[in-house]
Amino acid sequence: MAIVLHNTLTGKQEPLTTLVPGKIGLYVCGVTVYDRCHVGHARSLIFFDTAVRYLRFSGYAVNFVRNITDIDDKIIKRAAEETIPSEELASRYIGTFRADVAALGCLQPDIEPRATDHIPEMLDLIAQLEKRGVAYASEGDVYCSVAKIKDYGKLSKRKLDELIAGARVELGDRKQGNLDFALWKGVKPGEPFWESPWGPGRPGWHLECSAMSTKYLGQPFDLHGGGEDLIFPHHENEIAQSEGASGTPFVKHWIHHAFVRINEEKMSKSLGNFLTIEEILKRVPSEALRLFLVSTHYRSPVDFSDQSLIDAQRACTRLHETLARVEEKLGNPSPPSGGAARGPEAGSLPASVRPFHEQFVTAMDDDLNSARALGVVFD
Repeated sequence: MAIVLHNTLTGKQEPLTTLVPGKIGLYVCGVTVYDRCHVGHARSLIFFDTAVRYLRFSGYAVNFVRNITDIDDKIIKRAAEETIPSEELASRYIGTFRADVAALGCLQPDIEPRATDHIPEMLDLIAQLEKRGVAYASEGDVYCSVAKIKDYGKLSKRKLDELIAGARVELGDRKQGNLDFALWKGVKPGEPFWESPWGPGRPGWHLECSAMSTKYLGQPFDLHGGGEDLIFPHHENEIAQSEGASGTPFVKHWIHHAFVRINEEKMSKSLGNFLTIEEILKRVPSEALRLFLVSTHYRSPVDFSDQSLIDAQRACTRLHETLARVEEKLGNPSPPSGGAARGPEAGSLPASVRPFHEQFVTAMDDDLNSARALGVVFD
């Protein structure tokens, strides 16, 4: 059975096919480094870590790219509040982010680009959009003209007419259309800036991911992912500017995970209802947090509670106790020789175990159904 994944772009589950057989280019939107990561970030980190591990287990060579946004309105605002340079604040939280990733037991991405290291690529992308008549400069800013984008809204399933009718932002002096989004923001007093053909400034948030993903994975590439809150406008705008600049498809397959909720609300910094990864890992081991988060299918919301963490910690203890009994009975044997796709060769497994191995693979092949796969592990 081939791996089947839900594709946000088509709204359907589809067999995973790649541009180069046996290889996958995966880009995941990373964090904006202005504060500590919370358990919502942990879900993203652990889900994509699980996905990469399973794809490699299944025989794929995965090129995993996850960016770091180190220039942004939130970073500039927080740095101003602390009266430090924005790059100092970003460096601090890049350090805490990497510490959180390590504490969660997540693999490092193959490439971890920082936005500020890719300004030339972003300027090239803006120039391409301007050349094709999709971008326009206005008083030091540069905007993408959404009206010039064919099929805008195809990822989020939103129609352009409805978006325009529902737009709450008043038409500004600098923008030609309410939905037009900034590719380049002209410098303001006290802000960091880079030189550009349109004047000093800094890149828009959406622009950076288009520039970095295509630099390292080409266009189109296989798989792009993130949280469902990024579908609109971030990923929609990535498609708009990437396809508007090149005239070719951007990504084959889009994958998005649902939120972590507290009291049926999305966990987020803006709502003030979040727990940092650091705080949670003082209560329970990282294995328990990982088990808790993968016990729910990635496209379903996770309801966070202290009791859920306690239950997950007990489940981890069951697993470790079972492994200890196996080692005691079998004398801590060496694991079967691997090398084949999907783990050890079936012939090297005891007959009583093979059905569970097959059920585990079937569950994970079905849209990375880790909840069902864990049921097989406990069976």
